[in-house]
Amino acid sequence: MNYFLRTILIIFIFIASIGVTQAAPKAIIKIETSLGNIIVELDHQRAPATVKNFLYYTKKKFYNGTIFHRVIPNFMIQGGGFDVGLSKKSTRSPIRNEGKNGLTNSYGTIAMARTNDPDSATSQFYINTKENTDLNSTFDKYGYTVFGNVIEGMDIVMKISDVPTQKIMNIGDYVPSKPVIIKSVTQLNDPKKSTEKPKEVKTPQSNSKTNNSKYKEK
Repeated sequence: MNYFLRTILIIFIFIASIGVTQAAPKAIIKIETSLGNIIVELDHQRAPATVKNFLYYTKKKFYNGTIFHRVIPNFMIQGGGFDVGLSKKSTRSPIRNEGKNGLTNSYGTIAMARTNDPDSATSQFYINTKENTDLNSTFDKYGYTVFGNVIEGMDIVMKISDVPTQKIMNIGDYVPSKPVIIKSVTQLNDPKKSTEKPKEVKTPQSNSKTNNSKYKEK
């Protein structure tokens, strides 16, 4: 009996040790823009398909030379789909929605743009500049998939969010008057070797009015 109990105890300890095993490090991405650099940490455990898709475009240098084409103050900045000449870039097939992964559209998070079809995200992404709870998933609907967060450069994100915008036919109402260029998007680390810990981005207090525009891919 003692041998049996000892065996069960060993098995229990082994299973418990698996549960506390350190999670695999996350990919760190640098978005170099014409106004400065933004460093983003991607959550491959919560949004595996989305992160894989974003890294695919990153490795293909797809984002290099694209722009932030939709900038709405106190809401978000959106890019990754148009070049400087405002031509929409061709993408590969859309990915499935992972909006019910527990991550929310909070200040400083990065998420995927899409059309009204939940499973229509391709290359376009946005960074939240406020708490956008209306973009989150609920029990009966899919929201917009969050797949990481800014760990450095939120001052650059906010600088982009403040640029003057204009309405351009077939593009939208919030196109920066002077292009905010994404010079490059590169992966800074090897997740298998990295031991970096994420930095926290604090939500600033703001008295500005909330922009309730629904988020969508253009």
